[in-house]
Amino acid sequence: MRCVLAAAMALVVSLAAAQQKVGFVYYDVDRLYDTVPSAFYDDEAFTPSGRLGWNTGRYRRKVESVAATLDSMAMPVVALFGVENEAVVRDIAACCSADYSYIHRTINSLDGMDFALLYFGDLFFPERVRCDGRMLYVRGRMLGRLTVLLLCRDRSDARTVVSEIRRSEPDAALIVMGRVDARALERYGLADVLAGEERAGRGTRFSGGAWRMTSRVCVDTALCASAGIYARRRLFDNRGERPLPTFDGRRYAGGAGSELPVFFYVWR
Repeated sequence: MRCVLAAAMALVVSLAAAQQKVGFVYYDVDRLYDTVPSAFYDDEAFTPSGRLGWNTGRYRRKVESVAATLDSMAMPVVALFGVENEAVVRDIAACCSADYSYIHRTINSLDGMDFALLYFGDLFFPERVRCDGRMLYVRGRMLGRLTVLLLCRDRSDARTVVSEIRRSEPDAALIVMGRVDARALERYGLADVLAGEERAGRGTRFSGGAWRMTSRVCVDTALCASAGIYARRRLFDNRGERPLPTFDGRRYAGGAGSELPVFFYVWR
């Protein structure tokens, strides 16, 4: 009888996991430096004595703005790009009302900008983390399934890494976020879930009088997915034309950044 009950409970858990949607955010926070000079790259402009006058007050305002945006989206998994170091990630997580765990690794970049992952520890269970050039690879368990999250900044290298993952981990559900060549990844069973938004003339950055999709999300076709761009009034300038940048040239504008976050849901 106990075996029957155990099997029944396992089936219920499995069905619940199969029907559960998981929400994700990908957010390029547009150069969120701390105020401490680095010995490894040139961040002099983003220091109190630098040409941008980047001080503690401005830093805290941006951290709080990013955290407020994440709180308003209320997603259990958040991928960030444009954070300088672990201290910045820790400050963002501390400002969020949600109880996020986080992963940060230093990637190979000349500007000091890194990836980070915030997540609910009772939903996603990381097993392996590594950096490949300007990419962050996180493998773990989600909804009872092996899942690989790949955060990318280099379009040319993404295809090579995705190809290697498909060969070495064919059973893993793969989700790729960042700056990638979405068409090149179609052959590996990945779909650009923001393609509809782009066809409708929407994007994550406004430049040259048009919206451009600079952040992309490619999701394993074995998963169901829906996606959108998080365009809320608080993220825009006074005219509502474009995201309010932190700096407009050298002038401090006080915004969260020039990029809008994207969100998506996946389910089995």
